[in-house]
Amino acid sequence: MKTVSSWKSFGGTLSVHEHDSAVCKCPMQFAVYNPPVSAGADSGTRVPVIWYLSGLTCNWSNVMEKSGLQRIAAELGVMVIAPDTSPRGGDVPNDEAYDLGQGAGFYLSATQAPWSTHFHMDRYIVEELSDLVFSQFPTADPARQGIMGHSMGGHGALTLHLKHPETFRSVSALSPITAPMQVPWGEKAFSTYLGEDRSTWAEYDACELVKSNPSQAQILVDTGDADPFLEEQLRPQLFIDACKAADQPLNYRMQNGYDHSYWFIASVIEDHLRHHSSILGG
Repeated sequence: MKTVSSWKSFGGTLSVHEHDSAVCKCPMQFAVYNPPVSAGADSGTRVPVIWYLSGLTCNWSNVMEKSGLQRIAAELGVMVIAPDTSPRGGDVPNDEAYDLGQGAGFYLSATQAPWSTHFHMDRYIVEELSDLVFSQFPTADPARQGIMGHSMGGHGALTLHLKHPETFRSVSALSPITAPMQVPWGEKAFSTYLGEDRSTWAEYDACELVKSNPSQAQILVDTGDADPFLEEQLRPQLFIDACKAADQPLNYRMQNGYDHSYWFIASVIEDHLRHHSSILGG
């Protein structure tokens, strides 16, 4: 791992790192906000870790540059990890469309050529990047991890939590794709990366996962009622109904007048970080 950039922010450090990924078979970058050590605390004090998964076309920079999370993360004493959204590079397959290929990994492990060589973002986060973070950042506490994300990243956060509730003890999402098997973004990505056998898609669909394996965690979700993708791509009622049927604790808030942008994320991210901190401890 090499450090690409580093800046002091609200007493903590925002840094960007690059490493060669064995899972994705290409160099990968990720960002870390490491909060300041509390006054008088031992330098070895461990802090909770919150993973933030970004949406289509994004990388680590979007949330770190646009959300303003550093101020509240510093106050709460939580570390925030922002992985990339997909493998990247000249040897990595791509597509001209914004919702497929580089920048659109959908947090799954592809089984179809040519994507199956590189596109394994779920394994990359849960296995490889997690090992790297906890070996290189001694203040990161592996026993206190939460996960959150936006749009495609909200889909990733929900599915990874539901499959690994013992690892990601807290979870939240912003404008998430919660029923990818039933919306155009998901159907396009899943048929391309996983093939036409829809039975293989269910392990990456939050609605299907919550039916079979609800967690005990309180899920926090925020979506704007002015989101242009609300009715076609997000379809929140499907997830609300699935959680109700499965007795999955859920606080789904529809925010008046907000859209899908980072102006919306910046407006509610403090609530989400406090949600994670209240569960994980700060």
